[in-house]
Amino acid sequence: MTTYRDSAKRLLTDYPRPSVAVDTAVLTVKDGALCVALVRNDTGWRLPGTFVHEREALAEAVLRSLRDKARIEGLRPRQLHVFDDPDRDNRGWVMSVAHLVVVPEASVAQVDLTPVTEVHGTVYDHKKIIEMAVDTLRASYRAFADPERLLGPEFTLLELLRLHSAIAGEPLGKDTFRRHMLGQLVETDAYQQGVVGKPAKLFRHAAG
Repeated sequence: MTTYRDSAKRLLTDYPRPSVAVDTAVLTVKDGALCVALVRNDTGWRLPGTFVHEREALAEAVLRSLRDKARIEGLRPRQLHVFDDPDRDNRGWVMSVAHLVVVPEASVAQVDLTPVTEVHGTVYDHKKIIEMAVDTLRASYRAFADPERLLGPEFTLLELLRLHSAIAGEPLGKDTFRRHMLGQLVETDAYQQGVVGKPAKLFRHAAG
């Protein structure tokens, strides 16, 4: 097999290369607040992450880091952004391929969860990663009714409003929210169970 050389007759190994890491923002809603999962090591509080091993796919590295660093399994994170500032990591030239996953609180009950408004002192540029993850999530929730399906198949309009308000980080107007979301929902024949007073109607997501 012929060894590849470029037009300058250089091998691929002749060029300096950064180390490649993956870091994952795991977001959820707990006690009415949008939270992020953080882990702690000898460098401080950080997102679950790791360096990519030789011949390892990014997705494999992400799942390995979540399992080994945060005891989280069964998730399907998606790529968020590449953070490639050469000075982002004081250990050296490290490029981070950041990922995002949004899950119900029960899926990450064993992890330290911090409200995104209270994140301070994380290592490297992890606060920037968290901020981008939050902005991305909020944009999707402004446009769609619970696109991450945190509420399950059926829910009340009040439950949906509370979820969207938690993700937005501020109370949302009830009437405006209702008008915006109703076109994406289907009213069922079922009612909320186990409540005091008049039970509320249950809704589900419209198909498609």
